[in-house]
Amino acid sequence: MSGFDFFAIALVLLVIVTLLAGVKTVPQGYDWTIERFGKYTQTLSPGLNLIVPYFDRVGRKMNMMEQVIDIPEQEVITKDNATVTVDGVAFYQVFDAAKASYEVANLNNAITVLTMTNIRSVMGSMDLDQVLSHRDEINERLLRVVDAAVSPWGVKVNRIEIKDIVPPADLVEAMGRQMKAERVKRADILSAEGQRQSEILRAEGAKQGQILQAEGRREAAFRDAEARERLAEAEAKATLVVSEAIAKGDVSALNYFIADKYIKAFGQLADSPNQKVIMLPVEAMSMLGSLAGIGEIAKATFGESAAAASAAARRGSVPPTGPTPPAVPPRP
Repeated sequence: MSGFDFFAIALVLLVIVTLLAGVKTVPQGYDWTIERFGKYTQTLSPGLNLIVPYFDRVGRKMNMMEQVIDIPEQEVITKDNATVTVDGVAFYQVFDAAKASYEVANLNNAITVLTMTNIRSVMGSMDLDQVLSHRDEINERLLRVVDAAVSPWGVKVNRIEIKDIVPPADLVEAMGRQMKAERVKRADILSAEGQRQSEILRAEGAKQGQILQAEGRREAAFRDAEARERLAEAEAKATLVVSEAIAKGDVSALNYFIADKYIKAFGQLADSPNQKVIMLPVEAMSMLGSLAGIGEIAKATFGESAAAASAAARRGSVPPTGPTPPAVPPRP
């Protein structure tokens, strides 16, 4: 082969290498920065791209997908001087490859250090109880502060999460005792509330019972008063009838009225549970005379047959006081 052939082959190879050097294929999810003589000129997006060979070169290959960074454990002193161990995780995404490449060195380390610093600042301004119970608030405050800080770097922090908050062992034990005491207190309060409610219900029941008993007594008293009123009306009417009879000259009605009262009085005396012997006073003979008057009234009212029945009743009710008279033979 002659020298011309070697030159032609070298030229062809040079052209091929030049073409290959000017064609760049960027994968999906990445952006490449192009530098010309060390100065940033453009950013290549995913796909086939052309650059000037030998003058331009690829500077940084930036990952444009969302990425995660583990925040290492660190000790944080809270506002009430309690020491807790905290770690977390941060999610960020590069939206400007040029700024992320040339505005900050070692982007991941910068975001990690910035997040750790703000964790100490945010949690250091809160009490231990707030740190343990307001984790969402801590995440929100961290996200707002860190995202504003990394914005000039062409980075967007999408989420910051606190993974673990570990208090010291003695503090955990004290919190356990406090929780137990709180639960015992709640149980005592609930028991007292139940007893109080029970006492109230019993008092309400007793009150209702007394009200019902009072209403019953009032109704009974009303009925008794009504009965006494009816009895008084009957007594008044009977007295009126007797008075009219006396005014007409009929003394037998008065005798009947007195004898009726007398008999009722003796009936009550006989019904006494402590009464064993009944001694009739001398005035008992007057009662018998009144019974005779009753017989006269019945005879005048109902005829001879009623008078005979009354006399027979009188003979049967009054025992003889003297010797039994001899039997009288029937008249022929």
